[in-house]
Amino acid sequence: MSNIHVIDHPLVQHKLTLMRRKDASTNSFRRLLGELATLMAYEVTRDMPLSDIEIETPLETTTGKVIDGKKLVLVSILRAGNGFLDGMLDVVPGARVGHIGLYRDPATLQAVEYYFKMPSGMKERDVIVVDPMLATGNSASAALTRLKQTGPRSIKFVCLLAAPEGIATLQAAHPDVPIYTSAIDRQLNEHGYILPGLGDAGDRIFGTK
Repeated sequence: MSNIHVIDHPLVQHKLTLMRRKDASTNSFRRLLGELATLMAYEVTRDMPLSDIEIETPLETTTGKVIDGKKLVLVSILRAGNGFLDGMLDVVPGARVGHIGLYRDPATLQAVEYYFKMPSGMKERDVIVVDPMLATGNSASAALTRLKQTGPRSIKFVCLLAAPEGIATLQAAHPDVPIYTSAIDRQLNEHGYILPGLGDAGDRIFGTK
């Protein structure tokens, strides 16, 4: 479990509790997710590389450090991952954005790709993959497998909630990818939903059923 990072900051845990409540409105859920993404981004980007640049302060010339945002890519696993993007981009507005669309084939239960779009120059980029729920881990694992074909410099996976089953799946397939989450919940139910969880994140973000 050394590659699992649980972000247990009090503000993160407080907002997560508000999101879990079944009576949270779509507007409230969406706003809280954006706020949580911003808070989590602070931890996820803690080890981002810095570059030195020369600047002029009001008093003299000095050397400052800046994040190399042009090398960072935020990758959303559609559609719920888009709920993370705005909050993350508030922290790193210079990041590029990629999207991966997957659905589960009802016959084979395997993830099928229907959309894949990444920025150019992926071999020089660090990637943060975002998806609110790590449940079975099958879609996340398929997304990382596809993403690795572009040869990025590094990959991190960020989710709001993780189930032990999803963590096991992802670590078995991609032990090199660190997982960041705000909570590890108890288990999955027979329908693949995280317990106690917060329901279907995509439906709650977009107000669909």
